[in-house]
Amino acid sequence: MSSLSALSSPPFVAVEGVINVRTIGGYRTDASHIVNPKLVFRSGEVSGITETGKQQLVALGIHRVFDMRTNLEINSYKTPSPNIPGVEFVPVPVGKEDPWEAGSIEKRLKHFQENELEAFVKDAQETLEIGAPAFEAIFRHFLERPSEPCLFNCTAGKDRTGLVAALILMLIGVDDADIKKDYALTTVGLEPEHEKLALRLQNIPVFRDNWKGATNMGSSKEESMAAILAMIREKYGGAAGYLTAFTRLEEKDLDVIRSNLLTEA
Repeated sequence: MSSLSALSSPPFVAVEGVINVRTIGGYRTDASHIVNPKLVFRSGEVSGITETGKQQLVALGIHRVFDMRTNLEINSYKTPSPNIPGVEFVPVPVGKEDPWEAGSIEKRLKHFQENELEAFVKDAQETLEIGAPAFEAIFRHFLERPSEPCLFNCTAGKDRTGLVAALILMLIGVDDADIKKDYALTTVGLEPEHEKLALRLQNIPVFRDNWKGATNMGSSKEESMAAILAMIREKYGGAAGYLTAFTRLEEKDLDVIRSNLLTEA
């Protein structure tokens, strides 16, 4: 299947002006249940949405969007959240406010160049531990608004977004093969905007000067997610262990969330 055909097929959905938009539903958890495909959506930044895209977003039933970008990202790229009547944008920033401080980002890029898998795991663990309040806000939506579809996004809809999606799917019992597949679909989802995103990074000297590391950091391979899932199990005992340790959610809440996100196959 071509990338164009894939983007026109589930789990991708059309929201004009927004990149990498798809449901994380449809995956089986057992013989009789799947993740409800009408409740949880993921994407890249929503700031470029068109008037047609706004109508498409609302038609999906989405009235709440969780934006994981930092203020620095939003201000640097001049990409504030749009105004869409009936849609609430909830800022849940995940990341250091100055992630591009020259020495820090250069060190990260060199790590991605020298040991890509190790770098992905390190970044994921840091994100989980500094981003717990944001993750709690998103999961609490599933607890408190079970019938209201929502969307969560970061800039490209790859790593922070991918980590939330992985936690959701892991929590409700989706097979690792499908979680890895969901992450790798970002390669398809970003293809139409790949050149634009690359140019954005090439305008930042530290990325331009460490392009191999930047390229590795921008990938979305199944083996990267496999390593992250292994880390989540080893460090936290799985998604439930992470959520009960780093958020105020309790096991009884997670049971309700599991039930809320499933539907009969």
